[in-house]
Amino acid sequence: MTTPAITANGLRKSYGDKVVLDGVDLTVPEGTIFSLLGPNGAGKTTAVKILSTLISPGPASGEIRVGGHDLATHPQAVRAEIGVTGQFSAVDGLITGEENMLLMADLHHLSKSEGRRAAAELLERFDLTEAAKKPASTYSGGMKRRLDIAMTLVGNPRIIFLDEPTTGLDPRSRHNMWQIIRELVSDGVTVFLTTQYLEEADELADRIAVLNGGRIVAEGTAEELKRLIPGGHVRLRFADPAAYRNAASTLSDVQRDDEALSLQIPSDGTQRELRSLLDRLDAAGVEADELTVHTPDLDDVFFALTDSATVPHQSKETAR
Repeated sequence: MTTPAITANGLRKSYGDKVVLDGVDLTVPEGTIFSLLGPNGAGKTTAVKILSTLISPGPASGEIRVGGHDLATHPQAVRAEIGVTGQFSAVDGLITGEENMLLMADLHHLSKSEGRRAAAELLERFDLTEAAKKPASTYSGGMKRRLDIAMTLVGNPRIIFLDEPTTGLDPRSRHNMWQIIRELVSDGVTVFLTTQYLEEADELADRIAVLNGGRIVAEGTAEELKRLIPGGHVRLRFADPAAYRNAASTLSDVQRDDEALSLQIPSDGTQRELRSLLDRLDAAGVEADELTVHTPDLDDVFFALTDSATVPHQSKETAR
């Protein structure tokens, strides 16, 4: 068993009477993407700031270890292991992309030759070589975000905190950023991601924790979290009324729609349940003209776990 990249036991933080984090436990395995979800004001950014040594935890917090180092006793060792990229870029728009990179190299005490080599390699990696001599103020939002991450990587961190890294980006730039994050993890980097985009967490994260009211209210893979929410079902549609009636009498616990000739059967959407359903239809000699599977998505999970279930949400169905 490898040492987790991040562990936090009983993480707490208050500002006066306002409790922001109320006993949060986290474990992030090395080389994975861990996503922290929560409504605005839930404490996501506060958690990132504590774990990245930018602010101190509450006095009643338990042990916090990042990169194998105790946050309380060896903060400098933690800083040597991490990089932080926030939703607000640290890029200086008054200087060029290359100068931003070299400034970061100086902060990491690299020699001039090492700094120039690291800057050139990272600018090429993030497709910024052609823009390297231009002021960063002329960069698009996506380019600035790529430059921001490139600057973060100058110190070769093992753990990167990405606090809402795609906020404000257009869909193409967001997808490009997802690919960059995947490549970082394939190189062995651990990514701690906060995001307001549920699709982003679903797409990227190995594990997801939902933060609400200062506490973790659920944690697991995206699929595990989706199974927490009831409402999954299979819908069968028929063109032949006789086939519809035969299926309705064959299957139990179904909701009928006689006008649309459709049946809705509760299901968690697993392959085993679908196979069982199809086997029963086959045994009865019935074939549906259309089969669709609905499983709750992360939107459903988020709304249910953060007391926002009344927010309108269009269920997603996948045709089979």
